[in-house]
Amino acid sequence: MDFVAVPSNIISSTSTTTATIIGTGTNYSTTTTTSSPSSMPAPAPASAPSSSRYENQKRRDWNTFCHYLRNYRPAPLPLSRCTSAHVLEFLRYLDQFGKTKVHQQACAFFGVLKPPGPCPCPLRQAWGSLDALIGRLRAAYEEHGGNCKPEVNPFAARPVRIFLREVRDFQAKSRGISYDKKRIRMQKRPKQQKVASIDPS
Repeated sequence: MDFVAVPSNIISSTSTTTATIIGTGTNYSTTTTTSSPSSMPAPAPASAPSSSRYENQKRRDWNTFCHYLRNYRPAPLPLSRCTSAHVLEFLRYLDQFGKTKVHQQACAFFGVLKPPGPCPCPLRQAWGSLDALIGRLRAAYEEHGGNCKPEVNPFAARPVRIFLREVRDFQAKSRGISYDKKRIRMQKRPKQQKVASIDPS
């Protein structure tokens, strides 16, 4: 018979019971081990909840903007001197990394929702991406010691709002889409799913 060693820090008491097997007169003994709750190892503390996807993206956006200010030409630009004009320059700078085809007015596909072929029109940042980016940077600016007043926060300044509105309107005409109708469909979609789940037929 094999024996397994039990750690002494878990065992708190033992008791021996002697019994007789009926018909044989043979005695045998068993040992019962009980554990004290106080001697059991404490459970590991729950890990802190991970940051949300929004917070992670906001932190990356803020680091990108700060990197842009540090490499600003002709000289690095401190955050305290950042204005809405610098924010607009940053948004135009991001256009070189855009992936959305924005047709120019002279293009044959201007206003066509699904162009049948390629064209030489440039790629730009989509309005929705820029709008969400400004929202995250506006919140990050306040969290990093910036002034929360809209007239002081460069990301909430009126020129930035006008710029985003112009980008939205032009891209809507250029790509043949309506952001207003798209927003209405997105608001109605949860209600339609709820009705469908109630009536499976």
